[in-house]
Amino acid sequence: MLETLQPGLASTLTYEVPVERTVPYLLPESPEFAASPEVLATGYLVAIAEWACLRALNGHLSPGEITLGVSVDLSHEAPTPPGGVVTVDACLMEVDGRFLTFSVLAKDEQAVVCRGSHRRAVVVEERFRSRLSQREPR
Repeated sequence: MLETLQPGLASTLTYEVPVERTVPYLLPESPEFAASPEVLATGYLVAIAEWACLRALNGHLSPGEITLGVSVDLSHEAPTPPGGVVTVDACLMEVDGRFLTFSVLAKDEQAVVCRGSHRRAVVVEERFRSRLSQREPR
């Protein structure tokens, strides 16, 4: 990790919701999801929040390092239909060894959509991929 990896790093991500990121598209093989309303799926909202956190880290990791999500504690407070624009603000609140804790707040044009925290771990990519290859089905 570089010395610049400090609390206060922040990013803002603006995302226009396409129909393919709504609940029926989350797991199309699920009839329960397929029958749900076309609003931004919580699973995709989590991914958008993680993306905002990743952007805050750009330029602050040492070569060969990546981060992996290890914890998500996010609300989903308001539905966003296709065409709605979600703006996610992510701020690095704590660096505890290799663990990074972010605050996340997301809004669309009408309401707070999401708030909470996300934790990531800094890992050496080569070591992670090596361990991952040992877990692949044979």
